[in-house]
Amino acid sequence: MTHAPEYLRGSTTHTRRGAISHGFTYGVDFVLIDPEADDTGPALFSRNRFNVFSVADRDHGGALRDGRGASWARDVFVDAGLTDDIQIGLLTQPRHFGRVFNPVSFWLAKTGDDIRAVIAEVSTPFGDRHSYLCHTPDFAPITKDTRIKTPKSLHVSPFQEIKGGYEFAFNLTHDRIAIRITHTNGDDGVIATLTGARMPLTNGHIIAGAIRRPLGGLRTLALIYWQALRLKLKGATYRTRPTPPQNEVT
Repeated sequence: MTHAPEYLRGSTTHTRRGAISHGFTYGVDFVLIDPEADDTGPALFSRNRFNVFSVADRDHGGALRDGRGASWARDVFVDAGLTDDIQIGLLTQPRHFGRVFNPVSFWLAKTGDDIRAVIAEVSTPFGDRHSYLCHTPDFAPITKDTRIKTPKSLHVSPFQEIKGGYEFAFNLTHDRIAIRITHTNGDDGVIATLTGARMPLTNGHIIAGAIRRPLGGLRTLALIYWQALRLKLKGATYRTRPTPPQNEVT
């Protein structure tokens, strides 16, 4: 069953754990789409072509800027053992006038209203990407109380080590999305959240989002570098980029 695209006027927070405290909150625009459906959104939203808001298959699913889209995500779910008839959703920041940078997007595998598995697709300003497959041992529905743990594999922030692990929590209801990712490395780490109300994707929401955040992906990158500068000035240790993992998915 195809679902109409949704809009999430969201908020993301990052809170650093450890001796050097740091945190920030920013507004973000996300869309939730059926990536296997034809383009059925409003006039100002497109799939695989230029528009005010758009989502391109090549931005997701596999290598950064050379993705396979939903076919990649479906292969990952099937290879992990989720062979049931599932519908796939993609929760991501859209391109703004053709520009985008997504620190994290989420592939959702659903049967009915149940979330059976999630792929957290993480991309970095260094040009690397790695994805984390989140599910229970038997692919039971993921609820607001489910906690899924996985080791950290990718160098994301130069101020955090590639040690420790992530804990993912997903709370998706009909009217709201709340995602929490906790990186724990001893006393260090980061807590990141994405929250917001779900609503239909309309031309009005797209225009408002473009006015609020006209630079789109450039804004995202600029804010990443701004927060990195703030951390450096606070005395946080900078670590150079190591060789990324060879496998695409943990």
